Amino acid sequence: MQGGQAQCTSPPPPSERPFRLVLLGAPGVGKGTQAGFLSQRLGACHLSTGDIFRAAKSHGQEERSAAMSEALTYMSAGRLVPDATVLAVVRERDQCLNCPCGFLLDGFPRTVAQAEALEKLLDQEGHALTAVINYDLPIEEIVERLSGRRTCRGCGAVYHLVNRPPQKKDVCDHCGAALYQREDDQPQSIRVRMNAYQESTWPLIQFYRQRGLLTSILAHGAPAEVFQRTLAAFNGAAAAETQKHP
Repeated sequence: MQGGQAQCTSPPPPSERPFRLVLLGAPGVGKGTQAGFLSQRLGACHLSTGDIFRAAKSHGQEERSAAMSEALTYMSAGRLVPDATVLAVVRERDQCLNCPCGFLLDGFPRTVAQAEALEKLLDQEGHALTAVINYDLPIEEIVERLSGRRTCRGCGAVYHLVNRPPQKKDVCDHCGAALYQREDDQPQSIRVRMNAYQESTWPLIQFYRQRGLLTSILAHGAPAEVFQRTLAAFNGAAAAETQKHP
């Protein structure tokens, strides 16, 4: 999270077969949950650019790197962070990219230009991606998931009307403040976001498909079910690789 020379708080032992993965998926598919499961199972370093940017907002100016400060300047103005700045933020975490147990990249790359830059960066480090996992879900299910979210005005806790309802309607269990529906969680806003995501991500999916790295996983059902599908896809790929190189 910190970058630079910061060490993992509890580094796992080196893996005989480190997995270096990129995770793709629209908001609402449960990609973050799956990243947590995979990180635990594989012992890999989970690097989420979204988490990094959110954490940086709570740090003082003196604690931020130049790349991080530049990224936050764009974000505060409501503008997209340029590819070069995002890459600089990732590059600062080269110890994650060189983790002996591998890594999971979540939220990066988002464009073909970022993917090409990542490919070049990993090549310089003597690494290559193992696979790119694309968590897929029909847009109607995404709308249902996100439109059911409610957020606490006080502490920011997140609930779901179906999957994680509060004990008392519209009231936070933790601080007692009122819950509300964020504007970008309203159905029409979600559809606009999903259309924008699909348009921007389709070239990236094609990029990795052409390299033979892409594996699509249906994100329907409980998180544990989705995780089992992910593991089955990994096992199938490993078996195919063994047949090619016995």
